[in-house]
Amino acid sequence: MTLWTDALGCEIKYYDAGGWRTRVIESGTGVPVVMMHGLSGHAEGFIRNVRPVAAAGFRAISMDAIGHGFSAKPTDVTYHSPLFVEHLKRLLDTIGAQKVHLVGQSLGGWTALNFAQLYPSRVASLVSITGAGFLLDDEASRKESEEIHARVQAVTKKASEEPTREKVRERLEWLMLDKSIVTDELVETRYTAFMLPDSRAAMAKLVAEQAGPDNRRNLLTEEQLARIQIPTKIIWSDRNPTTPWSVAKRVAEIMPNASFELVEGAGHWPQYEQAAAVNRILIDFLQRN
Repeated sequence: MTLWTDALGCEIKYYDAGGWRTRVIESGTGVPVVMMHGLSGHAEGFIRNVRPVAAAGFRAISMDAIGHGFSAKPTDVTYHSPLFVEHLKRLLDTIGAQKVHLVGQSLGGWTALNFAQLYPSRVASLVSITGAGFLLDDEASRKESEEIHARVQAVTKKASEEPTREKVRERLEWLMLDKSIVTDELVETRYTAFMLPDSRAAMAKLVAEQAGPDNRRNLLTEEQLARIQIPTKIIWSDRNPTTPWSVAKRVAEIMPNASFELVEGAGHWPQYEQAAAVNRILIDFLQRN
């Protein structure tokens, strides 16, 4: 399988989301399911999920977040969580989606949580796949979270600051348990996005701000998580290189309408590395909500 064959039947579209060019990979009709990738990623992170979700009866949309992929990359903004929430809101307003299912991986999970907190009436359900965005109250978890943020920033900066195909491959391999999944095609896709002129102009700012310490004020506390009433599925992997699954399971216990699923044999991209397993969990959850 290649990215091309995974995308057969999908459309590549560009929307003007309140003045911000936004690229999506889209398929299907019905209630929208909006999928959001992680830091330095792009819509292809969900390329193995769009068609199956569409075939299950939904309008599946995988988006390039602001500052990423082929979407707009302004330099007169601050790349903190509220910006990504605002971008998502503008896209939903543009496509006329009053209520959607949100699926976020890593940074995308953070965006989904904060969007759900601000606009609960617009979220039918919420799925976090190895998602960022939460902070447990105990001191050990706080310290671990700070270390994870610093590590993510370091590996992303190394790949994106002066990109080469070798650096991009190393960054992608860090995401995966099975390094062979990082094909030349996947490397070239991300390298091409990194080398766009607007990427070169905005990337350092994006990485410094989104993964920087000042953005940590936008992490959701246990108190905030406990107030989110939206049906939530938290999907984690057994070999995630960032937050361990035990922390994610605790988050699912704190959120009143959340449940937890552990997917084996995957790193930070279980939706890509173990797509069949994640699609089964995801579609079952979406169809029940």
